[in-house]
Amino acid sequence: MTSDIVTLSTMHFRRTRMISRSMALATALLLVPGAALAHPGHGEAAGLAAGFAHPIHGTDHILAMVAVGIIAGLVGGRALWLLPASFLGMMTIGAALAMAGLDLPFVEPAILASVAAFAVMAACARLIPLAALAGLVGAFAVFHGAAHGAEMPETASGLSYGLGFLAATAGLHAAGLVAGLMLTRWLPRSGGALRQGA
Repeated sequence: MTSDIVTLSTMHFRRTRMISRSMALATALLLVPGAALAHPGHGEAAGLAAGFAHPIHGTDHILAMVAVGIIAGLVGGRALWLLPASFLGMMTIGAALAMAGLDLPFVEPAILASVAAFAVMAACARLIPLAALAGLVGAFAVFHGAAHGAEMPETASGLSYGLGFLAATAGLHAAGLVAGLMLTRWLPRSGGALRQGA
């Protein structure tokens, strides 16, 4: 009984420390000046190569997209494909809405908030139901898509740009997925029993 209490206290302390560190890291990364370079008005939004290169040049996009993969790797099971697919699908919808002329409010703040939110979600991934994780990932992805759909031309080069952007995003998700799977070797698994819906 006493050893169970000690084990639970140790696990709680580790989780609290991990959440605190994740939040501090996310806050610090939000202050990186390069984050602002990822948004409309920076570079030409045409062609496959430009679309592929664009996510790699924005700190906030790299962090958010890799984080989605990390969360998926930490959760495992259906999350391995569901979370990246949710991001890619909803990002595409966000881009289509912006291309159709819908002006979503708070796009830039939502993109920056996604970095902090995904850091916290990664720290608590095994405690959050999979449906909630997918919903949050998808909701933030709409804003990522809207930021870039607004600058894409409605031409073949714009379509190529979008396909390149999706390919780079999937690659960043895959990198995060590998990192998340590697992290599961070092993190305690007992927290997984508390999470529902996996």
